[in-house]
Amino acid sequence: MSSAVYDTLILSDLHLGSEISRAEQATRMLRENRFRRLILLGDIFSDLNFGRLTKPHWKFLGYIRKLSNPKRRVEVVWVEGNHDRGLSQVMSHLVGVKVYEEYKWNFAGRRHLAIHGHQFDRFAVNNLLLSSLGTFLHLQLQKLDFKGKTFSRFVDRLNARWLRLSSKVASGAIMYARLCQVDRVFCGHTHKAQTCESEGVAYFNSGGWTDSPLTYVTIDSDGVRIHEYLGHPEEDDSHTSENDSAFAENADDSGVLQDAEYQDVHG
Repeated sequence: MSSAVYDTLILSDLHLGSEISRAEQATRMLRENRFRRLILLGDIFSDLNFGRLTKPHWKFLGYIRKLSNPKRRVEVVWVEGNHDRGLSQVMSHLVGVKVYEEYKWNFAGRRHLAIHGHQFDRFAVNNLLLSSLGTFLHLQLQKLDFKGKTFSRFVDRLNARWLRLSSKVASGAIMYARLCQVDRVFCGHTHKAQTCESEGVAYFNSGGWTDSPLTYVTIDSDGVRIHEYLGHPEEDDSHTSENDSAFAENADDSGVLQDAEYQDVHG
């Protein structure tokens, strides 16, 4: 278990109800960390069909309800994603967590903004019917993909690359953050952990929990870090330990790092 106490821990895109949701690992990760604030940054559910929730999915929700108990002194924040639409009232009663469209807070002299990120994805915003159809087809692929979910995860990665467009979400988030006069902006939606900085705004994407690598964000007095959760060797051959990676790639025309992956950022 981590000995550090983080001010904030952020995870997104767990997609409970999906057969490739890594809910068990997400619950274990939360138990292994200590934090004063937890932000569930959207798409915690795959859709509105609670009948698809498995035992590990319910256990995750049960642990969130436990964390939201005032005696725990943990602030739990749920930021609505495009897959969570229509669940706000249900979730408020089910796990005792208030749901926001976006959430702002101050820490260590900096202003922070958490917003899921689909707002900056023109395809998702302008093609709600096609997005819903894509979700349905993806769930059917998951049911057919019995051995390791390899094919459905491959489709998920293609969807993230071609439809969600990591660099476009980053550009839109940074522009919006400047309008809101915040120093750091945090998004999910793309399922791809990423960090970059432009025009005085630091952008972080928390990645997702349906495909490796499984990633989450922490914030403390030393800065912001994106962690890769690899679990324990006895759980899964693909997960061995926690590791923080560092690298970046080429920038797009807006000056935002295109498809940049995650690195430790201090300050």
